[in-house]
Amino acid sequence: MPSDHGVASALKRSDLAKLTGCNLETIRYYEGVGLMPDPPRSPAGHRRYGTAHVERLSFIMRARELGFTMEEIRGLLSMVDRGSHTCGEVEKRGRDHLNVVRAKIRDLQNIEAILADTIAKCSGSDAPECPLLNVLSDGAVAKAD
Repeated sequence: MPSDHGVASALKRSDLAKLTGCNLETIRYYEGVGLMPDPPRSPAGHRRYGTAHVERLSFIMRARELGFTMEEIRGLLSMVDRGSHTCGEVEKRGRDHLNVVRAKIRDLQNIEAILADTIAKCSGSDAPECPLLNVLSDGAVAKAD
């Protein structure tokens, strides 16, 4: 987004929140950490947001939904702001993120398998012995096959 933040409109922060579905405090946070630029102000000093703010906030929210970290989003936005990026550069960042997502999926699948196997060994009876509590107490969890 250019330094002049585009043409200001009559959108207040609450309007921006309603349009995007983003929490007011989250918008403040994004402004505070520099992902969203400070909006221009009306003559009375009220913050006014424009279409570019809506688009940028929507970009940030979608990137968060896809699991990008704040720093990854900052890097993507920097590329967009410079306007000097190539599809190859963006693709590399996307592939790197995809590899992280796939690793997390593998970890979650392993956790699922261990939990399913352990819970299947639970008798569900009134006995105090429970395989799940034993696994949690031992601190040692074997990898699922």
